[in-house]
Amino acid sequence: MLRRLGQAVLVMLLVVIGSFVLVKMSPGDFVDTLAGTSEMTADQMASLRARYGLDQPVPVQLLYYMARLVTLDFGFSPANNAPVIDVIAKRWPVTAILVIASVSISMVVGTLLGVMAARNAGKPVDLGLSVLMLVFYATPSFIIAVLMILIFSVKMNVLPIAGFASIGMGYTGWDYFKDVAWHLVMPVSALCTFYIAIYGRIGRAAMLEVMKLDFIRTARGKGLRERRVIYVHALRNALLPLVTMAGLQVSALVGGAVLIETIFGLNGMGRTAFDAVFQRDTNLLLGVVFISSLCVVVVNFGIDLLYMLLDPRVEVK
Repeated sequence: MLRRLGQAVLVMLLVVIGSFVLVKMSPGDFVDTLAGTSEMTADQMASLRARYGLDQPVPVQLLYYMARLVTLDFGFSPANNAPVIDVIAKRWPVTAILVIASVSISMVVGTLLGVMAARNAGKPVDLGLSVLMLVFYATPSFIIAVLMILIFSVKMNVLPIAGFASIGMGYTGWDYFKDVAWHLVMPVSALCTFYIAIYGRIGRAAMLEVMKLDFIRTARGKGLRERRVIYVHALRNALLPLVTMAGLQVSALVGGAVLIETIFGLNGMGRTAFDAVFQRDTNLLLGVVFISSLCVVVVNFGIDLLYMLLDPRVEVK
């Protein structure tokens, strides 16, 4: 665990340095963006750059930024007129809920479809599920998002077209939870379809492999019910590749939420990063990258520990 923690610190250090250098290599800064929307003189622009430390050499700016990170000071967001940590604190829960719901639903549904296909290998059910998962796999998430908006919001008017919750309704408690869940039906579904297909295919292959092993024949020979053999003995041993996929999915969704959040008007981390790029808000963009990378590192560290719980024979190095 100490070795993995050391690796995590090294990864975060490389992320900070790499992202900082890449951002600084891009042309322009926040002052240039602000000057394009207002009549600013050269002296005013120079004064703003000095105020935010943008006139310093890049290595000096990097050292100052890393020193602030030690105290979790991500700096000030000029575009939002607020500290970066405050902006992220408001936007992060939206992305967290979106990612957690997408990972949970896609893993459960995909795994169950994979188990169903494996139990009916070679039969029409297996063929039908394989075709369905292929369609899910081949259809981009933004296409599904747009189609769902056209069908369920524009044509049928049964689902809200955008937003995280209803504005001005004053919902609290259980009513607020239901309202948020109703708004997230389409975003979560758009993110889920691709990974449902992946979990289904991986789950089917893993289950077919496990079902050939000796301990499954022994369990059946003891007279255990088929459902117990499948869901207690076989599925647990088939979960390792699925858990691996869950870690990769979290990494992909944290970065891939930009498109879905933009389409559905969700003010999450993805949309925040998208806006920060066009506003040249360097501090906010770097803060989003740091927090997102930290979450991915923490999730993958947890996945390693989960390996050992699922199968004590697994050694994490």
